[in-house]
Amino acid sequence: MIDAIIVGLGNPGKEYARTRHNVGEETVALLAKRAGEALKAGRDKALVAEARLGPKRVVLAFPTTYMNESGQAVGALMRRHRVVDPLQLIIVHDELDLPVGVMKVKVGGGLAGNNGLRSITQHLHTQDYVRVRIGIGKPRSKEHGADHVLSRVPKADRETLDVMIERAADAVELIVAEGTDAAMQRFNALT
Repeated sequence: MIDAIIVGLGNPGKEYARTRHNVGEETVALLAKRAGEALKAGRDKALVAEARLGPKRVVLAFPTTYMNESGQAVGALMRRHRVVDPLQLIIVHDELDLPVGVMKVKVGGGLAGNNGLRSITQHLHTQDYVRVRIGIGKPRSKEHGADHVLSRVPKADRETLDVMIERAADAVELIVAEGTDAAMQRFNALT
């Protein structure tokens, strides 16, 4: 029995590694490393590892689809592991509406223009899953949105994002161990 499915969003391929859009993927990779597991190609359009976070059994996953098709992998993983409660799904993703250096936990809510969340919501027919949102800040203008999320990150921002990825992994571990409310209380007050 799986206690939680934890999915880090991003785009596959070396050209997207370490971009703002892939902070979710980096968080799941860090969780796998902490658990002594490796993400491996699975049947569900995702790199997957089954792991233990404390006493809980979890599935860690990074969809191998592009961000805007993330729901294909998430839906398949939910079906395979017979997880029906959306609160057992934790999505880690980049968030334009939060500044760099801010990470927040929430349940449900809007999609904030995130096509990965839009795809997941369409496949699951609910928005009531857990989100760990890593702030990447807004681009200069809407026209620069794709460049902002997909381009290399300046060194100072990169160092801050690396700290936020560690914090996001800590938040996921706390969600799994003690629940979403405990994680919101501990992490949402931090800036």
